[in-house]
Amino acid sequence: MDYSIARRRMVEQQIADRGITDQRVLDAMLTIPRHLFVESGLQNHAYSDATLPIGEKQTISQPFTVASMTAALELQGHERILEIGTGSGYQTAILSHLAKRVYSIERISLLAAQARRVLDQLQMSNINIKMGDGTVGWKDQAPFDGILVAAGSPDVPQEYLEQLDINGKLVIPVGDRDEQTLLRICRLPDGQFKREHLMGCRFVPLIGEQGW
Repeated sequence: MDYSIARRRMVEQQIADRGITDQRVLDAMLTIPRHLFVESGLQNHAYSDATLPIGEKQTISQPFTVASMTAALELQGHERILEIGTGSGYQTAILSHLAKRVYSIERISLLAAQARRVLDQLQMSNINIKMGDGTVGWKDQAPFDGILVAAGSPDVPQEYLEQLDINGKLVIPVGDRDEQTLLRICRLPDGQFKREHLMGCRFVPLIGEQGW
């Protein structure tokens, strides 16, 4: 089935019309086939303005959330990005399209394997996925130009701040288990951190040593 019309409508109505102007992000979301990252029975809903279940009590975020978090990183193409929570692999694919290399951590082996299969099918070779506790980051690959956290945290893990390079950006939902605020934290040249509140959001909990 040809989903190109639904994908273009998603980008125009759910993303561009709601204020996302980064053309590289819009092009990535026009390119990446979101329907491949959901169960076959849900593919007709893949381009709707909604989260969808992907199994293991996890979800694929609504397109606007993916676009907003990606745009907040302000990627130019040369960056090394750490993603916390591979999930379906859709956000990973978007980052892969926009950055030089993506390092993604997933704690659920079934989801990591499913995501790897789809990403390999799409011939995305600039992605490293590993199983583990994403709340402690990926120290031996740090520092990163950007860190994107696809789960809600009670606070900002210190490890993320330590693994963020100068001028790097961390995008993370912080709050309680039910509702969070999406933060962008930029590491300044003097080593200090600047925090910005972007929008309200709802994510599955960030599970691990430095999360819930």
